[in-house]
Amino acid sequence: MTGRTPRLSRLRRVVPEGRGGRPADARPARPEQARGAKPRRRGAQPKVVALGGGMGLSASLAALRRITGDLTAVVTVADDGGSSGRLRDELGVLPPGDLRKALAALCGDDDWGQTWARVIQHRFQSQGDLHEHAVGNLLIVALWEQLGDHVQALDLVGKLLGAHGRVLPMSAVPLELQALVRGHDLERPDEVDTVRGQATVALTPGEVQSVHLVPSDPPAVPEAVDAVLDADWVVLGPGSWFSSVIPHLLVPDLLDALVETKARRVLSLNLAPQPGETEGFSPQRHLEVLGRHAPKLALDVVLADEAAVPDRDSLTDAAKRFGAAVELAPVARTDGTPRHDPELLAAAYDRIFRMHGRIGPWR
Repeated sequence: MTGRTPRLSRLRRVVPEGRGGRPADARPARPEQARGAKPRRRGAQPKVVALGGGMGLSASLAALRRITGDLTAVVTVADDGGSSGRLRDELGVLPPGDLRKALAALCGDDDWGQTWARVIQHRFQSQGDLHEHAVGNLLIVALWEQLGDHVQALDLVGKLLGAHGRVLPMSAVPLELQALVRGHDLERPDEVDTVRGQATVALTPGEVQSVHLVPSDPPAVPEAVDAVLDADWVVLGPGSWFSSVIPHLLVPDLLDALVETKARRVLSLNLAPQPGETEGFSPQRHLEVLGRHAPKLALDVVLADEAAVPDRDSLTDAAKRFGAAVELAPVARTDGTPRHDPELLAAAYDRIFRMHGRIGPWR
């Protein structure tokens, strides 16, 4: 832990009507002992698992490491662009880029942590083959080849960096993201095409209808499944909705763990639609497409920035279908960019864990 105290923030709860009753396919509200949860000693930290990829997951991790030392990141492995894509194509390895970003986000705020965060994020600039390769990508892949174990190698990198948490891939095999997109070809705006590759899906000018993975039933990393089942809290999002958030729900064993876990689940919404991938999406539409991909998934809390929700009633109705309450809080940076402020987001998570947890306080 960094020892920093997140700035206090105003958190507004929007409770759906009929909060006492959940949808038939969602988890009913039950006492802790009825759910079989293990009692935790007073003062213990919550076990938190955060799922996602890219800068969205990094933002969540930078916040969560401020409030718990028991933190695990589960990261998508479908990236096929940039340095990650080149290493994947040349060596047949998992794309290391999102794993690297997660490790950098878990680095401490001291000189050691910030130095290593800069080092692994550093990209070479040259006229040769090293151009735009990230140092951390090369380090991770080298350890994979040396140790022959994805998890052991990432744990070793985390130890070197002094990371405040653990980073795991969601699957041990490289995955291809495919999407059904209406209007991907601008000359055929009404036709639906299959678009292949995370980098292409993220930038499509069309409307993404759904996504799937190839292979369609990839094996989950067992440590990731165990972490979800053993967690007190699971945080999904923010991040690129179709290419970083939803893919976790397309790994069968990981989805089963998310459905069956006794942990409480928080869905953290983005601050703004993403050009290309979710252009024009309202906050409630993000929930609707999530539900189409994982109809059995229940949630406890949906967190959104209060300034990014123009229609609070519609978001409340959409969250109610998951059995979730809506929490609105100022979590955006004040510079006008659609980026989360780590301390404000930390304060929001901390407040949610205390308000909605069955046990606590942890600190």
